[in-house]
Amino acid sequence: MSLRPEVTGARRVVVKVGSSSLTTVDGGIDPARLSALVDVLAGVRARGTEVVLVSSGAIAAGLAPLGLSKRPKALAAQQAAASVGQGLLVHRYTEELARHGLIAGQVLLTVDDVTRRGHYRNATQTFSTLLELGVIPIVNENDTVATSEIRFGDNDRLAGLVAHLVRADLLVLLSDVDGLYDAPPSQPGSRLISEVADLGELAGVKVGAAGAAGVGTGGMVTKLQAARIAVEAGIPVVLTAAPFAADALAGERVGTLFHATGKRRPTRLLWLEHATEPAGALTLDAGAVRAVRERGASLLAAGITGASGDFHAGDPVDLVGPDGNAVARGLVNVDADEVPRLLGRSTQEIATEIGSSYARAIVHRDDMVVFSA
Repeated sequence: MSLRPEVTGARRVVVKVGSSSLTTVDGGIDPARLSALVDVLAGVRARGTEVVLVSSGAIAAGLAPLGLSKRPKALAAQQAAASVGQGLLVHRYTEELARHGLIAGQVLLTVDDVTRRGHYRNATQTFSTLLELGVIPIVNENDTVATSEIRFGDNDRLAGLVAHLVRADLLVLLSDVDGLYDAPPSQPGSRLISEVADLGELAGVKVGAAGAAGVGTGGMVTKLQAARIAVEAGIPVVLTAAPFAADALAGERVGTLFHATGKRRPTRLLWLEHATEPAGALTLDAGAVRAVRERGASLLAAGITGASGDFHAGDPVDLVGPDGNAVARGLVNVDADEVPRLLGRSTQEIATEIGSSYARAIVHRDDMVVFSA
């Protein structure tokens, strides 16, 4: 059986491993599993391929030292476990990589680092320098200080964004299941989906929402979200179980391959679509919806019929059609309290009656991403 060229041709790979793939039955970090993963990554590095590892496990690593038997529910306790565990996790990676003559570099990210343009540029430069120096970056969310990441997901979405940030050729998601199935794997008759040419093909596929081990927070849903981020940015994705990591990274046809469906887009559009939460919404009339969706136009005040939310200039807002469905997201150029006096007015009216400083696009096309219809 031939190898997957999307894998064998990759020269920069992002590998994501979840807590459930690194932990023991009791919930702590399993040294044997972590060592086996590092052996695989070292082998990839020895072939001349650059590697970035996005690794969960900080909270899991902190459970035993704190005398906790399972992942705590209280946010403060999660943050405490992450604080204790992050150092232990990176120390283990550092020791294991040293066996192969490799250096680990810790990179802790928060949502700000992938949503604020200045932070994003700084992160890009950091990764670029680390890789030039032959370092293997070990990436994790900064769970000690960031709250939304702990509450709403694991590192799957982060891995998709990091793959774009470092201009990776491939994203490999290592899970506790060996790929995507057409039904829950425990269900009799379920079948592994070997390749996905278009995520639209998965409309009827039912996936679980949680992992099996009780120490992670993601599941197949978040992995599909990560796959979408990557493939729409031109990066193929392989999803498989951690024990098959070596085969997957060698190009063997294990797990599920998601083919790239898009082209690399400007960074700001990627983070705008996948890494921001809208601070409010602007309601558009039908003509404005057509202008935004079909003609690629900026949003002018004349096409706005209403607004909601407490947003400020520079915040992301959803652009909503008359039917209530979001058609786009963009960075707004005015504060929420300024919108009412601009509603439905032409640019000329605004310049004459309010001032030329307001006679501009409310959301410029360059700062807007249009959602699929």
